[in-house]
Amino acid sequence: MQRVVEDRRYLIPFRSSLLPQIFTDVLVIGAGVAGVRAAIEAGSLGADVIILAKESIRQTNTAWAQGGIAGVLREDDTFESHMRDTLVAGAGLCDEGVVKLVVEQGAARVNELVEWGMQFDRDGSGRFMVGREGGHNAHRIYHAFGDATGRELQRCVFEKMEHVPGVRYFDQCFALDLITPSTEPGSPVLGAITYHERYGLQMIWARSTILASGGAGQLYRETTNPKPATADGLAMAYRAGATVADMAFVQFHPTTLYLPGAGRSLISEAVRGEGAYLLDEGHGRFMLSEHEMAELAPRDIVARAIVRQIARQGGRHVWLDCRHIRGFEDRFPGITAELKRFEINPAKDLIPVHPAAHYMIGGVRCDLEGRTDVPGLLVAGEVSATGLHGANRLASNSLLEGLVFGQITGALAARTALTNGKQGPVPIISDIRPSDQGEIDLADVRSSLRSAMWRNVGIERAGGKLSDAVEMLDFWARYTLDKIFDEPFGWETQNMLLVGALVARSASWRLESRGAHTRAEFDGPVERFRVHDLWRRGSADPREAPVEAEILV
Repeated sequence: MQRVVEDRRYLIPFRSSLLPQIFTDVLVIGAGVAGVRAAIEAGSLGADVIILAKESIRQTNTAWAQGGIAGVLREDDTFESHMRDTLVAGAGLCDEGVVKLVVEQGAARVNELVEWGMQFDRDGSGRFMVGREGGHNAHRIYHAFGDATGRELQRCVFEKMEHVPGVRYFDQCFALDLITPSTEPGSPVLGAITYHERYGLQMIWARSTILASGGAGQLYRETTNPKPATADGLAMAYRAGATVADMAFVQFHPTTLYLPGAGRSLISEAVRGEGAYLLDEGHGRFMLSEHEMAELAPRDIVARAIVRQIARQGGRHVWLDCRHIRGFEDRFPGITAELKRFEINPAKDLIPVHPAAHYMIGGVRCDLEGRTDVPGLLVAGEVSATGLHGANRLASNSLLEGLVFGQITGALAARTALTNGKQGPVPIISDIRPSDQGEIDLADVRSSLRSAMWRNVGIERAGGKLSDAVEMLDFWARYTLDKIFDEPFGWETQNMLLVGALVARSASWRLESRGAHTRAEFDGPVERFRVHDLWRRGSADPREAPVEAEILV
């Protein structure tokens, strides 16, 4: 990896003593389900909490989630069944202890949402409506307003948080870097340096810090993620010395609306759960020969099948057939409205669909309580690598994980903060000299990065293309990471270059096809690589950890 990538500890030069100082017990970075649930828990236990949103709660991956929340709430379902489905989807890399924890605690977290007033969909008799999605062998997906589960979940937990004393919410607040007293890996996290358009740079000092900053979909040209999903949290943690794991595993959602010139709108997995078919150019169901679960196979299998079908038939998409689904408009009002914008009637028309980057499975390595190998730093949600998802996330397990680990990390952060002594400011100097190297247009770098990731580190990968991607990212990093920027677009681009390089290197190292990671040279998984690959600043090669590792080493 380029030396500039490894040497750059902070994105900007600063002297901590010259900046405004803010103090709190617990700092939560990220305002999706994991971050808000953590803030609720920490505040309820008496801690003073600050929670940051990069933009607003309407621009989180949580708010954009359509499908639902998986949970075992019915007598005809079991924890063991949900665990088994999660492990099968994870293709041998799930840590079973984490799977058991999330599945068993998930039911309580979902019931808690009901108590807080979340409007899950119900039938005429008042019972919860329950759906099924890819990889699940039972109906256990709970949804709200048809296809607006994430938006309703975000509303519910945010309104709950607003009534918790001691929680302060800062929106439009960009977290640049985690604060550590030393630049050496392992130095404890003491909070974060942030930027607000109105207030400028600020030092937020915290006794405990929870990173819940979401994912990295904007690394790819084709993505379902909102614009703020630029991998900032992953980059911050890596620069602070935390270990990141399993970075090769990026999940691609099989079905997004594909219309040239339009954004990629998600067509929820729940649509296939209701019986929609995937059709080839000749309107034949090609998934029947791909997997015994056909359209309800795990996401990695469906996404690869679509890409291969497009390659065979030419063109840029396949078709999603919903014409036979009764009551589609009532079940999926949001999707219906989006399709209507493009004059597509799902009751009469086939829907053109194509895969897109959806979820970052890899992330910051942590234990069963969300602790990283950097003191003072906890992680929750998509930014984390708990071991729950293995090599491929099971549909609707992400909101569940955010709820469970949000509660766990919030409780631990509050306990730690309230038993620690007062955290005072530490003099920190980030001395970055202006670069005298050539310049590249920042917008061009960002556009080229996203295109290169899509073409070379996407759904199907090959060794040569991965090597070329690593070289391209290193070249752009040489002329971008050495620069000093003064606004979020530049910082985001630097974060994307760093994390894109980690994804490409992890994918190049993993000489197998497993879950969401497919290499053209390898037909399937290789036992030698049934390990978590761990990457840390200062090391050119990854360390390896066995699946089910109990401690961070």
